[in-house]
Amino acid sequence: MRLALAVLVLLIGFRALAADPSIGTPYTLYRNSVTDPNMRLHIATFDAMERETYNFENCRVAAELFQAQPGVKTKFWCEKGRFKSAP
Repeated sequence: MRLALAVLVLLIGFRALAADPSIGTPYTLYRNSVTDPNMRLHIATFDAMERETYNFENCRVAAELFQAQPGVKTKFWCEKGRFKSAP
């Protein structure tokens, strides 16, 4: 009985994860170039199997930390999804 209950709880949990499209939503950190402000250079992709906000917040914090370094002349930003060479 306990085993059946444990299996049922696991199945319900997995189904809930599968039903939530925000689970595992990746965010990608980009920067431009000093010589070309329109260039999109891939820095990192945040794709933990957590809720969307987890990946977004980690990307946002990384962008802020990179941007705050002394002497940085490039812009850092996050976009939802995996790396794309153009928007």
